[in-house]
Amino acid sequence: MSLILSLVSWVLSNWVPVLLILVPLWYFKSFAHNPASAITTEVKKAHIAQEKKDSCCNGRAKEDTQQSGCCGGANAAEGGQQSGCCGGANTAEGSQCCSTTSTTQNEAAASQDNSKIGLKILYATQTRTSQALAKRLKEIVEREVPLIEEVLVQNIAEYENEDLNAERSPVVFFLSTFSEGTPTDDAAWFYQWLEDTRFDHRYDSTYMRKLRYAVFGLGDSVYEENYCAVAKRVDQYLHEMSGKRLCPLGLGDKSDDTEAQFLKWSTLFVSRLNGVANHLSISGEDADILDSEVPDYSSAEESDVDAAGQEEELVDVEDMGTVAAKMNESKAQRDGPAGLVVSRRRPTRETKEMVTPMLRKSLEKQGYKIVGTHSGVKLCRWTKSALRGRGSCYKHSLYGIDSHNCMEATPSLACANKCVFCWRQHTNPVGTEWRWKMDDPLTIVDGAMENHYKMIKQLKGVPGVIPSRFEEAFTIKHCALSLVGEPIMYPQINELVELLHARNISSFLVTNAQFPEAIENLKPVTQLYVSIDAGTKEDLKKIDRPLFRDFWERFLACLEGLSKKKQRTVYRLTLVKDKNDSTIDSYVSLVERGSPDFIEVKGVTYCGFSGASDLTMKNVPYHQEVLKFCYDLAAKLGDKYEVACAHEHSCTVLIADKTKYFIDGSWHTWIDYDKFFELVRADKPFTWADYRRKTPEWALVGDSRGGFKPEDTRWYRKGKGKKDADADANHEDVVAR
Repeated sequence: MSLILSLVSWVLSNWVPVLLILVPLWYFKSFAHNPASAITTEVKKAHIAQEKKDSCCNGRAKEDTQQSGCCGGANAAEGGQQSGCCGGANTAEGSQCCSTTSTTQNEAAASQDNSKIGLKILYATQTRTSQALAKRLKEIVEREVPLIEEVLVQNIAEYENEDLNAERSPVVFFLSTFSEGTPTDDAAWFYQWLEDTRFDHRYDSTYMRKLRYAVFGLGDSVYEENYCAVAKRVDQYLHEMSGKRLCPLGLGDKSDDTEAQFLKWSTLFVSRLNGVANHLSISGEDADILDSEVPDYSSAEESDVDAAGQEEELVDVEDMGTVAAKMNESKAQRDGPAGLVVSRRRPTRETKEMVTPMLRKSLEKQGYKIVGTHSGVKLCRWTKSALRGRGSCYKHSLYGIDSHNCMEATPSLACANKCVFCWRQHTNPVGTEWRWKMDDPLTIVDGAMENHYKMIKQLKGVPGVIPSRFEEAFTIKHCALSLVGEPIMYPQINELVELLHARNISSFLVTNAQFPEAIENLKPVTQLYVSIDAGTKEDLKKIDRPLFRDFWERFLACLEGLSKKKQRTVYRLTLVKDKNDSTIDSYVSLVERGSPDFIEVKGVTYCGFSGASDLTMKNVPYHQEVLKFCYDLAAKLGDKYEVACAHEHSCTVLIADKTKYFIDGSWHTWIDYDKFFELVRADKPFTWADYRRKTPEWALVGDSRGGFKPEDTRWYRKGKGKKDADADANHEDVVAR
């Protein structure tokens, strides 16, 4: 206590020096090291000066309308000798006046610039659809929202997640949902972070209170509960953490009209954004954001609990009876009268066309000719090659098809799988049942043939086209129902096949083994294929990515149905290196189940980069690797099957049932097409043995011609000559032996 009293006594006796030290320190701290305070003080002084100037100039304006000087109010008769704040006699004041005016104008301009806001658009995509829509929204906003200063489009993988809760700009999310309701690869980290943040007790429910956001999801409604699941959850999590919706959640359905859905949502978003931009400063503190409708993410059980009492989180034992009664009442209202269960399924949609305007544009760009509302036809590259005498496809070597007489088509562009090697890169629709408008078989057949002939006509005059084959090409003899999609999905597939046979057009139908009933009910076709893309359930799920939950059971049922067919049957295996080429034993069990006539093994064709698949050229096997796989498989199958034919150009090898097609020392894998049509018209039961034909020597495995038609001239790619090709063939022969 004595020390404190001594200190106080000393300060009182020396207050003048102490004051001289403290005052400069305070001034230096307040102004020299706090520019904001100094600027604020200067701004206040500028406002006071402006008020004085306005008062002066208003007064001068009343005295004389002929104004001059920095702010008017000058009297011309005085020869510019002004007084007061507006200049004149007091030059210093006039200068100060004009300086103040300039400063005030600059501040006004800066204030106007600060009224503008930015916009960030984050996208997550697998097939680049979300990216395309994000860029389109950027163009729309720049065109229709003038107060948006800058629009940034960015992949969500490049965004710093921790910045989200402090964002000053509104944020728009374009989010695609990948298989089984999971996020795309580029959104996986963001999604995991957001989910962890949402359920982390260290973050309160207002963590995202500064965020203004909107979400547009992309998916396919055929996936039902997984439809746009990622977008729904992101929208839900942000809202539950007090984020402010600029616009209701938008959903783009691939099985519907995504284009129309996007345009409708973007129109609403722009109108909401204009409302925000017109009254919000960049800090977002001048007004509240309109919080849009809240989607209902709750389940029926959650609704029952809410009905029982939203305010009570804990219920006493004594009150359980009351709560149960309220829950039963809520359930009764939802289910309807006693004994009657009210369906809570989605309302029945209007039957729509399978091919939407956006899908039509995409397919036509790829060379398709759309027939009706759900069918397509395309000119195969082997058809063009055969017309120029440069070789035919593997079906010519293995089964005797003339490629320039073949039409490749499909009555259903939709499919029940999303295979990783899909050569259409998943631009076609998907579905587990037929739910679109349906064209009749005659319309499909006539439309396909008409469009095929139009494409043939376009080849007239192309260098190298052989005139005789060009004329022959206007008689279609074969139809490969394998273009894309799932042909057997078409409800009237039997009627369509009958129309083809009536016109002497053979039918080669390929199915993905997901519709066992359709296979069972299928009438005889020239040759029936079933795609066997993997030997195990796990591999099939990874490779084919089927929509059906019971895909494996359906798959096995289709193989069993195939074994009951009396006509020619084929297992078609697309070999993907390091994906489905290591489980030979599992393929053996599948072959024993379906007992196909042939096993057709083809190396996968790389179709370029696709966000929906991780395949690269490393996954494409060489012909000798395909050949070795076939020899190993045939050896495991015993004496019944043997490698019979090969077509090196398309990296294809045929394993055939030796007990059926090896007769008198010769293979008979080719088809007698005239005989087949006679059998069909006879309307009597017939089998594979009634229309087989001897296979020529040049098509057999091990022949030096490698399945190349002798009448044609081999065409080599630039940079690869005949010597290189012969060396490859010799190497393959060594490997095979």
